[in-house]
Amino acid sequence: MMRHVLSGLCLGILTAVAQNGDKPGEAQREVVAADRIPPAPVLSPADQIRTFRLPPGFSVEVVAAEPLVHSPVAVEFDPQGRLWVVEMIGYMPDQEARGEANPTGSIVILTDTDGDGRMDTRTVFADQLVMPRAIHLTHGGALVAEPPKLWWMKDTNGDGKADEKILVASDYATQNDPALGLKSNPEHASNGLLRNLDNWIYSADHTVRFRNTSGSPPTWIREETVTRGQWGISHDDSGRLFYNSNSDQIRGDLLPTHYLTRNPNLKSPVGVNAQLAKSQQVWSARVNPGVNRGYQPNTLTAEGKLASFTAACGPLVYRGNQFPEDFRGDVFLCEPSANLIRRNTLTEQDGVITATNAYDSDEFLTSTDERFRPVNLQNGPDGALYVVDMARGLIQHRIYLTSYLRKQIESRGLQAPTDLGRIYRIVHSGKSPDRTARLPEKPSTRDLMVRLSVANGFWRDTAQRLLVETPSSESAEALQQLVSQRDSTPAVVRLQALWTLEGQGRLSLETLLSALDDPDSKVRSAAFRITDSLPPGPVRETAVERMIQRAPSVRGDAQIALLCSLGTIGTPAADAAMRFLLMTGPSTPLRQDAAISGLKGRELAFLTQLLSDAQCGPDKQDHAPLVSKLARCIGASGRPTEIAAALNLAAKLKENEWPLPALLDGFVGLVPVATKGAPAPRIKQTELAAEPDGLAALRRSTNTEIVGRVQKITSLYFWPGKSASAETLAAANVQALPPIAKASFDRGREIYPTICGACHQPHGNGQEGLAPPLVDSEWVLGSEQRLIRVVLHGLRDAITVKGVRYELNMPALAEALDDAQIADSLTYIRREWGHAAAPVLAEAVKTVRALESKREDSWTQAELQKIP
Repeated sequence: MMRHVLSGLCLGILTAVAQNGDKPGEAQREVVAADRIPPAPVLSPADQIRTFRLPPGFSVEVVAAEPLVHSPVAVEFDPQGRLWVVEMIGYMPDQEARGEANPTGSIVILTDTDGDGRMDTRTVFADQLVMPRAIHLTHGGALVAEPPKLWWMKDTNGDGKADEKILVASDYATQNDPALGLKSNPEHASNGLLRNLDNWIYSADHTVRFRNTSGSPPTWIREETVTRGQWGISHDDSGRLFYNSNSDQIRGDLLPTHYLTRNPNLKSPVGVNAQLAKSQQVWSARVNPGVNRGYQPNTLTAEGKLASFTAACGPLVYRGNQFPEDFRGDVFLCEPSANLIRRNTLTEQDGVITATNAYDSDEFLTSTDERFRPVNLQNGPDGALYVVDMARGLIQHRIYLTSYLRKQIESRGLQAPTDLGRIYRIVHSGKSPDRTARLPEKPSTRDLMVRLSVANGFWRDTAQRLLVETPSSESAEALQQLVSQRDSTPAVVRLQALWTLEGQGRLSLETLLSALDDPDSKVRSAAFRITDSLPPGPVRETAVERMIQRAPSVRGDAQIALLCSLGTIGTPAADAAMRFLLMTGPSTPLRQDAAISGLKGRELAFLTQLLSDAQCGPDKQDHAPLVSKLARCIGASGRPTEIAAALNLAAKLKENEWPLPALLDGFVGLVPVATKGAPAPRIKQTELAAEPDGLAALRRSTNTEIVGRVQKITSLYFWPGKSASAETLAAANVQALPPIAKASFDRGREIYPTICGACHQPHGNGQEGLAPPLVDSEWVLGSEQRLIRVVLHGLRDAITVKGVRYELNMPALAEALDDAQIADSLTYIRREWGHAAAPVLAEAVKTVRALESKREDSWTQAELQKIP
């Protein structure tokens, strides 16, 4: 429930007097004087390009424009150089979104028939779609997202029109299901459909990944994954995923997330949904009064320009070969509210990526045209960068539209037209784009192997997909040779060939062993991952044995990948190799979490052996966080026998050496930190069979610091002779929700994904740097009076949750939700995830709404602290 993450539940048709995004009684002042705001006429593509400013050497070319294309939101090139475009024509036809659920959307194929670089022919592949939002070409057809359906469509007779349509999933982008009516929310629904190097298809804002088998029509495999970002998703040359949300420009997965999410005792592991750029500041070329909350302090700068990202979307790792070499691997992304495109350079150290604006107080591309609305980017077959411009003035959805923004829109006529659209190509003067780059309709194995070996990532990805979809002995043999030819084959090609073989199911043991010894860390990391996913048998046993033998020689970020895989293998030899790598390498959170994530249920045994290893000497104090995390996982497991054993183990350690305080600190970390003025934190207690002997012994220590830690740890447990806390007793005796409250909880569970899930996540643990956790939050479980006010009017500035400070600008939901819906949502979060707080009644919300009817601003923590 952060900025721009409002509910999709609209209570009625919007009017010019009160918009759905308004806060009750809020004064929506004009910040930029009218005489400073330039007009916003509709420009031709050629005139619009004249408003662009780029670094020296770059220029922009028109690829397609209306009437050839309308309202484009996503594109993908096919191997023949044709451009497939998703047209979301139904989006916001007017300020009230009337007709948005009509079947007006299309998938069109644009073709350049004369080779001049500009599309000139339009074929409608599929039409009469309601709000289509994503496409991925596969198996001679296309995956098409039409909420809540994910279709595979194919043209079977060569006329360019889909005549075969097979349902792949019925739960895709459900937040934008037209059946929801006014609840349908297109700004926060699944999209992307990106095929990664690992042969899985990932999406933004979706919890399922897909994989298809060979054959036509293909069969589909689905598997749970974490939710990522909001609009757009991309991958780099090694297969790491990048995404963003409106107010957080770039995030990513530092490691494959199926590793980091396998141990529920490891809370918020490093490397999942990692914030890569700390600064969210933007540098617009024009004043930007037309942003939804431009009237709020700090939204605009003193010059009237957007201060920070508010509509970041469409991230893309540039993997082409038309730009200068130092652009390769940089992440570009769109900010349509400020009419610009950002370029981030990436640096990596110990597996951690940092993104930085490539230009000092500037952007890669800026425009003074308010109707330039870049919403997506794509790598092209010619190595250039392609920009999808929705080309409309009105981009804010009705759910969030404030009276302020509506006035801005109407004052400059931005509400029309809504049927324009442009696709641009950005090129560099240092190299002419290859406009003839394309494959024949039925490429040979040789054709595909040549494309797999080129510098342009578009062609490597395309060749990999086609080779996986049509496996053969001929291609498998050629791929095995590529992987093994280290002297003549670039590492990036060896890596792609390795994953292609994995996708074909034709990876030989000999080739896998070669990859396990590859000098390139990315190739070696992929080989580790492939090995640990092999089915049991001689091939896996041989490869695992090689992995463990080579473990001491593995260096750099390949060590982190190896730690992930060793945890999956889970044998004594693998655990021993893991302990060696941890204690002889650098002590970093990413390395620690890569290892501990694979130790579910084995943390105590691992910790016990670690503390007895020769590598765990007095000079290894920098590894104290590893010991603390292991102890914390044991405590978080709630297993009484192991908790007692860990505390008994602590009593055997020397008081003057680092492992003892490190182990105790792991348990202390489970004690919630009290924040001055905030609600009292909730302490979860576990019942033990008896007081652990070690705890009693440590309590008798003469070291006051040790005794202080023991006192805090003692608050986490009760046993015969030590009573549970009143809070624990109350939670144990909590009654099941009565039918009316249970119905409210169930309704809240349906509302939560649309309102809160994008930021606070389905698991309720939030996102570092973006959204605080709801699980065990003192604010969620504390005063309902405070909680109701937060939902009604929003929250801004700093707030401390579970001892961690967050900077927030959470919007109000008073106009988006009625009293019952707010009560349902709050009842859900107060009773989900093991919570036992009292349900919230609609009458309570109604009372607070009336009391605060003249409230004009969001709440701050200081104000909330004054409310009982």
